[in-house]
Amino acid sequence: AMTEEINALICNRTWSLVSCSPAMNLVGYKWVYRIKRKVDGIVMRYKACLVAKGFIQLYGVDNLEPFSLVVKPTTLRIILSLVVSHGWSICQLDVNNAFLHGFLHENVYMSQPMGFGDLDHPSYFCKLHRCLYGLKQAPRAWFHRFTTQLTLIGF
Repeated sequence: AMTEEINALICNRTWSLVSCSPAMNLVGYKWVYRIKRKVDGIVMRYKACLVAKGFIQLYGVDNLEPFSLVVKPTTLRIILSLVVSHGWSICQLDVNNAFLHGFLHENVYMSQPMGFGDLDHPSYFCKLHRCLYGLKQAPRAWFHRFTTQLTLIGF
């Protein structure tokens, strides 16, 4: 599961390796593990997610505009009542590695994941180009990318 996650990060060009400088504020990481089960409880797959320790980020240095998208319960009730009253169908969407689709505009640096580091450059650090779960600006970057695509297709 960890290899699958690292491969997704590499395929999405999530980071590039850079040498250390004193001006860097290094953000740590941790692995979060989850077991996905079928309805009957049988293990469907194991999932691992590399999460940035965004609480280390410094406002004004590597975090300029935090954001948290929250849907008010009243809005959700209105939408659901419109669906019922008009007889519409409703669908749910799940985006794999959703935050990886958001681009970073700030300089955020993270240490290389242990066991998956570059053997040619073990002392280098990851300069993040895309968001990871845990970064303060990840929800904003994802929301911007998502709404931009919805606008382009006519919503």
